[in-house]
Amino acid sequence: MQTKRYPPSSRPKQGAELLGVSLPTFWRWAAEKQDFPKGRRLSARCTVFDTAELIAWRESKMKGGRNEL
Repeated sequence: MQTKRYPPSSRPKQGAELLGVSLPTFWRWAAEKQDFPKGRRLSARCTVFDTAELIAWRESKMKGGRNEL
C-alpha cells in the first residue's frame, strides 16, 4: 500500500485542498476556530501552515463518526 506523501508545509491554497474546502473557508477557519493550526508568516505576503498539524486537526474533527468540519 502506497502512502501519500505531503510536503512539510503548505500554502493556504494547498491547505484548503487538503481539507477539502474553499480558500475563503480555510481563511475563515484560521481566523475563527481556536483549535485550528496557526500559520507562520514568512513575509508580508507569504503564510505557511504545518501540513502534519492540518492533517491531525482534520482527523480530530472526523473521529468517532462525527464530522465537525
